[in-house]
Amino acid sequence: PYGVATDTSGNVYVAESLSHTIRKITPAGVVTTLAGASGMPGSADGSGSAARFRIPAAVATDASGTVYVVDARSHTIRKITPAGVVTTLAGTADVSGSNDGTGAEARFNSPNGVTLDASGNVYVTDSSNNTIRKISPAGVVTTLAGTAGTRGSNDGTGAAASFKGSRGVATDASGNVYVADSF
Repeated sequence: PYGVATDTSGNVYVAESLSHTIRKITPAGVVTTLAGASGMPGSADGSGSAARFRIPAAVATDASGTVYVVDARSHTIRKITPAGVVTTLAGTADVSGSNDGTGAEARFNSPNGVTLDASGNVYVTDSSNNTIRKISPAGVVTTLAGTAGTRGSNDGTGAAASFKGSRGVATDASGNVYVADSF
């Protein structure tokens, strides 16, 4: 297991990276596979065990119970409905890059962390690009901070900031974004 998140009902969601699944643990301790199939890597949208992930690294939930997944080795951000239906929110499977854009036009390179703010924006640590990305509720991906291909530890605004190996990400009620910059 690599990433973990909870929902408003007390369920726990776990990104099981090496089994390529997203697991759900109820408050009563019942463990089920929400999406993916153990030992079956890939990048297919679909319901439950028909969906495929390639090294899911992090999960986050929103108020409606939707689970957001950073599918690290597929270079995509995925979304799972409470019913277990998986769709790709942003990126194109197995195509890395750093493009801003909408949905499949956007590119990521080994994303690692994910969180949401109160407005429904999704924030992603795009680790190999050394950037922090923002996905609007409409699915538009922009680079919030850092410059793809530039590593460092500079404080600054937007492209003036630099990161090296960013992993975890969180937001607060004021809209601040916090990043764990590993290196």
